Amino acid sequence: MDSLAGVHIPPEFHMWFMLALTFMAVYSFMRERLSLEVTSILLLSTLLLYGQIFVFKDETGFNRMDAKFLLAGFANPSLIAVLALLVIGQSLIQTDSLRFVTNLFVSTKKSMALLSILLVLIFVTVLSGFMNNTPLVIIAIPILQNLMQNSRMDPGRIMMPLSFVAILGGMTTLIGSSTNLLVSSTMVEMGYDPIGFFDFTQPAIIMVVAGFAYVLLIVPNILPKRESIKEQIVGDQKEFVAELDIAPDSRLVGSECIDGKFSQLGNMNIKLIQRGGHLILPPFEGYAINAGDIIIVSATRESLGRLLSQYPGFLLSEEEEEIMDSGGLDEQAETALRSAETRVLAKIMITPASRFIDMSLDHVNFHRQFGAIILGIQRRARVVRRRLGRIRLEAGDVLLIAGKNSVVNSLRDSPDFIVLSGSKRDLPVPGKAPVAIGVFVATVALAAMSLLPIPVAAFAGAAMMVGTGCLNIQQATRSIDRKIFLLVGSMLALGHALQVTGGVQYIADLILSSPFASSPLMTASLLFIIVAIATNILTNNACAILFTPIAMSLAEKFATTPEMHTQLASTFAITVIFAANCSFASPIGYQTNLLVMGPGEYRFRDFVKAGVPLVILLWITYIFIASHYFGLT
Repeated sequence: MDSLAGVHIPPEFHMWFMLALTFMAVYSFMRERLSLEVTSILLLSTLLLYGQIFVFKDETGFNRMDAKFLLAGFANPSLIAVLALLVIGQSLIQTDSLRFVTNLFVSTKKSMALLSILLVLIFVTVLSGFMNNTPLVIIAIPILQNLMQNSRMDPGRIMMPLSFVAILGGMTTLIGSSTNLLVSSTMVEMGYDPIGFFDFTQPAIIMVVAGFAYVLLIVPNILPKRESIKEQIVGDQKEFVAELDIAPDSRLVGSECIDGKFSQLGNMNIKLIQRGGHLILPPFEGYAINAGDIIIVSATRESLGRLLSQYPGFLLSEEEEEIMDSGGLDEQAETALRSAETRVLAKIMITPASRFIDMSLDHVNFHRQFGAIILGIQRRARVVRRRLGRIRLEAGDVLLIAGKNSVVNSLRDSPDFIVLSGSKRDLPVPGKAPVAIGVFVATVALAAMSLLPIPVAAFAGAAMMVGTGCLNIQQATRSIDRKIFLLVGSMLALGHALQVTGGVQYIADLILSSPFASSPLMTASLLFIIVAIATNILTNNACAILFTPIAMSLAEKFATTPEMHTQLASTFAITVIFAANCSFASPIGYQTNLLVMGPGEYRFRDFVKAGVPLVILLWITYIFIASHYFGLT
């Protein structure tokens, strides 16, 4: 039946191994010690090796854990559709196609700015039902920052609501979120009918209205006040990781650590000192700063700005010093670079489609490319203990840069960054914008009217974007998120393994054995809250793939007729869609949460504080929908 060198392997062994592997994968995703891509590759490699060593044959003699089954997820039509929709979304950004709409929201009057903020949130909510949420949030961030500055309000009160309404809007149609497509695809693979484009739009609108009211009325009032972001050197309590290179003639040479502080460095928090080939970690009591030391510190923007003013050129890297010493800059440019008074500090955020992701700061060579220098980096709540130049960039990283005002403004044109400081200047509508809008509308219309399957329409739309020059092939490939590709492919493989080895059935039986799962309504409600919790720990895509087979197994337990079976299966699948989209209580739950974390100056606990009540509200709303709309009892 199944063997290793002729040794019989009990069927239960396969199930328990897959459950243990699932637990380890979930733990790795939660801990983030390894990147999501590395965890996905290790998971897939383990499954592939297991399938060849421990052969698991079905009644017909086929190995159900063969590579062709495990790797089939990478050719999954819904995965292809998700990646194609990412290309279409990037095309809309690249051509600035929504500028003519978003310009309507910009206002300098405080009263009109408040109305414009509301209209932007409604616009994002509606449009996120038809396109990927990430490009929408990227477009909306600088617009909302401008409006918040005009109304003299804290940007932190509206950035999290922006992400939340984008997620809410993604619940309304089949292409609103990659989660929705993956649930439908998993159902098809299990022999069920696919979910229609607008099959769950009506109940989703009820969920959106309830969530939007909470996001608009409650979230801004429970978030802590953050200081507004300005383009000049102002106070900011959020710390950056920065690198200080101690030159031989520095006045800091000889400064000794007393009571845990180097007095001349003020309130900067020193993480480590690199001296020659050795690393010195805290505590630093009794150590003195030597020439040639490299000091890694965490400091606020105000502290770094003050240091730059006191020691012009102090924060320059060795390469930038060499450029200046070799005459690489003319006298005027050198003066501008060394003088703090002629520069401004600004924050820029790395976008998910940036070509600099996974490149080290040394490799990016920011000064040569853009004429500004990097002073520090923010990465969520992590402490980075390494030289600044060796840090590899991730989507959502916030860089503190120093440069001329004109240089900072020029970065607004780059698709690799979002400039978080200052207002967004008006940009001309590129000539390809009408083409991109036409392709986008045609893609959505063909899919919505079922004239073409969604994967076919999305792939054709992406090909048209490239073919018509809305973006080139390099930009298209950069917009394809390899995290989604590897995560979905590996999780589909794990989902297949759990299904064929009986792991799915075991988890379903555990849920049914709960005293709270005595009826379809109570079971669906329990399923919702379990998935909603899991989606904030893992990712929405992983939850969709893992819990859809479980939901189908639960539906079968209550089926009495074929008609009821089909209806219940569809209802439970929609339950997974709604719950997996409840990624509000954690910044890692959804990509747009990471994008607004920098502009809003949020911490992890801010998402817990605002997101948990929203999840509970949507859970209560869903119970009402399940009872009165779907007729569960």
